[in-house]
Amino acid sequence: ALLAKRMGKTRIIAETGAGQHGTATAAVCARFGLKAVIYMGEADMERQALNVYRMRLMGAEVRGVGAGQRTLKEAVNEAMRDWVT
Repeated sequence: ALLAKRMGKTRIIAETGAGQHGTATAAVCARFGLKAVIYMGEADMERQALNVYRMRLMGAEVRGVGAGQRTLKEAVNEAMRDWVT
């Protein structure tokens, strides 16, 4: 987040499976005033509803990914697509 801030970026894109990485990213973004966009498979979102709630509570935009098995693999692919466009 510090590097992104120094580079003049305004958002951080991340992916998460169980939610720990997304929660940590959301917390750091909230601290440094950056927008957090977190990709998470819809199946993982159902299993980890509390972590989704935590991320959103800290201001993160959590985007559910419904493709394929709706898990981390698909979330990673969507995050990469977002990053390159």
